[in-house]
Parts: sequence; C-alpha cells; structure tokens
Amino acid sequence: MTSTPARPASPTNDLTLAEKRTRLDEIVRGYGSLIVAYSGGVDSAFLAAAASEILGEKTIAITAHSPSLSEDELTDAVKLADAHGWNHRVIITDEINDPRYAANDLQRCFFCKTELYTHLIEIARSEGWNQVANGTNADDLGDFRPGLEAAKDFTVCSPLVEAGMTKADIRALSRDMELPVWDKPAQACLASRIPYGTMVTVEALTQIAKAERGLRQAGFKQLRVRHHGDVARIEVPVEDLASLIDDETRRTIVKTTRDAGYLYVTMDLSGFRSGSMNEAIGKDPTSNLGL
Repeated sequence: MTSTPARPASPTNDLTLAEKRTRLDEIVRGYGSLIVAYSGGVDSAFLAAAASEILGEKTIAITAHSPSLSEDELTDAVKLADAHGWNHRVIITDEINDPRYAANDLQRCFFCKTELYTHLIEIARSEGWNQVANGTNADDLGDFRPGLEAAKDFTVCSPLVEAGMTKADIRALSRDMELPVWDKPAQACLASRIPYGTMVTVEALTQIAKAERGLRQAGFKQLRVRHHGDVARIEVPVEDLASLIDDETRRTIVKTTRDAGYLYVTMDLSGFRSGSMNEAIGKDPTSNLGL
C-alpha cells in the first residue's frame, strides 16, 4: 500500500457541482488503485460508483459484515454492487468482541473503525492496493465523529471531503448517475441506538434490527429504534407521528416490536433526530423542539 499524503487545503465552497465532480475524478485517478469502505449508504455508494467509473477494476468496494450492520442493509449493499457490476467483496469484522467497543463509551466509533481499517489496510498491503478511502463528506466534519480519528491513524483518505462535496451534492450527483440510493435516509450502525455506557451485545443489536424492520415494513423510511433495555423508543419524523399512532399501524408496530423482544413500545414526541443519543453528552435535549 502506498501512503498518499494529504493534499493542501484549497477553497471548494465556490465550486459548482460539475467542478466538484471533476475535482473528485482527479483525486481518485491520482490514487491509481483504491479500496472503498462501502456500507451501502449514499455516500460510500456514490464513491464506489465514481471510483468504478474512473479506475475500473483498479477499485474494489469492501463491505464489513458484523452484528452492527443489519442483514437488510447488507443485502441491499450487495444487490446494489451486483446491479452495477462493481468489484465488491464482503469481509467479516469482529468489533463486537473488542471489550473497548462493547463498553460503549464515547469512543465506540473509534474502536469500530479501528477494527474495519485494520482489515482494509491489511488487504491493501497484501494485495497491492494503493489507497483506502471512506465516504466521509464535508458536512460530517462538524459532527461528533470519533471514527474520523481512526481514519487519520490509518491514513485512510476522504476524497469526498477533498472535493468539497456536501451531502446535498452527493445526493444530486447520485441521482444523475441513477443510483437508487440517492434519496436513501442517512443510516448509522445499530450500536448508535444504544445509550452510551450500556453494553453493546449481539442480542441488543438483533432486537434493534428486527424492530426497525417492522417499522420499514409498515411504510416508514426514516426511523430509529432507540434501545433502553425493555423499552423501545421509536423515532420517526414529526410529520409521520400521526401515521405511527393510526390505530391499525400502531397495533402492527406494537406487535412487531414486542416480537423483536421489547416489553414496552414508546414513541418519542420530539421526532427523529440523527444522533439523538448524543443529547446525553451535554447537548440541550430541548434544542430540537423549537422552544
């Protein structure tokens, strides 16, 4: 594996969408060969698609299979890669057996990404891939993301950031490429549904995945099932709250959530908030209420 030094920072805010895409092409072409850490979400899917266009067989998308990724998400990721003919591979990661990850402190994501990047860097070195890239975008840089520190430790690059691409840019370009995930709601690993300080277990992750599948089957697209022991705290967008308590839907959700292993099924009146578990680490829990 060839370590690619970080490129000098340059202004990208004033670039047009086409200019950002040209910039991305130049960055990726410069790698020569590339492993893309591909989860099936819009960011990594777009990067995998773009890299495949630019580098052809000199790029490979690699998906990590572990209990923190639902089987539904894995299936969708594989189907998308197959449909577009990407060079793709699924590997097994074992972060769940790392006590530091399972302890679920504020650095959980760091230990998860460390496990992932350890595998990807080893593949790059043993097979001769020049670089490993993730799907981090420019909007991610302002969030609480310990996983970004792991990327620095392993010299994993973020070409979407270097090209100045925001989430909106990536969705627009993905739509132009006719990627079906262009409007897919942002996803996070299942462990993000568990409060910090509560152990991450296979059983809890399985419960969460089953409960969220029930919500999707009921027609909800943007959702989270937050795991509080016997209590499932369901988050959907505020505009979908009325649908959630429609009597027939409510009965269905109660059944599927209890079948997943929860005793109590609750609805969060604040609605869906990405990263709402972070409210417990100093953020004002009323900040999303418009008060």
